[in-house]
Amino acid sequence: MQVRRARPEDAPAIGAVHRIAWQDTYPGILPDAYLAGLDERRIAAGYLRAMLARRGGEAVFVACAPDGRMVGFASAGPARREGIAAGEIETLYLLPDWRDQGVGRRLMRASAAHLSAIGCASAMLWVLSANGAGWFYRRLGGRAVGREAICVGGRTVEQTAVLWNPITLLLDATAATREGDARGEG
Repeated sequence: MQVRRARPEDAPAIGAVHRIAWQDTYPGILPDAYLAGLDERRIAAGYLRAMLARRGGEAVFVACAPDGRMVGFASAGPARREGIAAGEIETLYLLPDWRDQGVGRRLMRASAAHLSAIGCASAMLWVLSANGAGWFYRRLGGRAVGREAICVGGRTVEQTAVLWNPITLLLDATAATREGDARGEG
């Protein structure tokens, strides 16, 4: 498994992973019509614009299987709003067949290392409260510090803010282990 900084030519695969992950994760949480209408080309174009702009320390990381196929990605940068943390992990999406194999942890590690390198002493992310992935962030030492309602696809849903302060909590929780490295999880 290779985790690396995304390149512009990765945008179409990023759009596809984003669409597939949302359509797999959010049925019953977000409207079916909204999920069915997700356009991976439009999503890819948004990520491409962000990668080319490289504003304010934002970065996108991709995880590729040994055959080179992209199986997940994450994005991180300075927090989009003040008051919770200095840095924010904005996205973390994996293809369904690649969950629970250490890929998410490795993408979180790349994101946390990037945030630390650009001077962020703390990190946070938002997760839809009904998303079953909340356990993953708690297992990595994240602590719920707030909730708010947002509108996605015409539906009001609750999201939870998860915090790592200091950021070393996330760096330590995502550090590679020799045993995990031997299994390809490190």
